[in-house]
Amino acid sequence: FFCESHFFRFGENVLMADSREQRASVKFCFLLGKTPAETVVMLKTAYGDAALSKSRIYEWFQRFRNGEMTIEDQPGSGRPSTSSTDDNVEKINNLVREDWRRTIVQLAEISGMSWSSIQRIL
Repeated sequence: FFCESHFFRFGENVLMADSREQRASVKFCFLLGKTPAETVVMLKTAYGDAALSKSRIYEWFQRFRNGEMTIEDQPGSGRPSTSSTDDNVEKINNLVREDWRRTIVQLAEISGMSWSSIQRIL
């Protein structure tokens, strides 16, 4: 795939990349049908220690799966008044159904919610 050759060809030449560029790379791999795990390896190879974290890559894959195809970060709208809103409960349930092995820490990173909020929902 072009995705693999693209990353490996430039791997040593890329010292640092901004987050937007890396999100574009994640979207590119998503559109090629790569898995989040494959994308983690490729970004780590290309960007080294400056690569997006595994949890961020999984978060972006989830956004793309949900039809949100922009690579721009969404501005925060503030904390919900309670962690147990229907939307938050549904979000966590979907993440757990997607991969039941995720830890509370991983769920918190992906969802942007606190560890204690995730624990209350579960």
